[in-house]
Amino acid sequence: MARVLAVDDDPTILRLLQVNLEMEGHDVLTAENGQSALEVIRAERPQVVLLDVMMPEMDGFQVCEAVRADPDIADTPIVFVSARAQQADLDRGYASGADGYITKPFDPLDLIETIERLAPGRA
Repeated sequence: MARVLAVDDDPTILRLLQVNLEMEGHDVLTAENGQSALEVIRAERPQVVLLDVMMPEMDGFQVCEAVRADPDIADTPIVFVSARAQQADLDRGYASGADGYITKPFDPLDLIETIERLAPGRA
């Protein structure tokens, strides 16, 4: 079981992520925007962050860059889960420091496999 933070401004997607992950036994935290995501990452130290790109105020790329710039949380694994599927989006995601990039619509099994691969301390 991993502690996972799911970040998306769409409540339907957020609930879908939460239900799928909880069914696999993961502890799921949620945030609806980039600023609250940073607060949760700093306070709760999730093992993996699932991050949408397109959000108001602070997009996912900015959140990822802010995490990587903060030495206290810089090693937090981040996976973008986004409808932005152009190669330029993937390139920007990885350039901002992402550990993975999954495009919507996504296969829940791919998501679970990615989390289990990235979560620290898992066998």
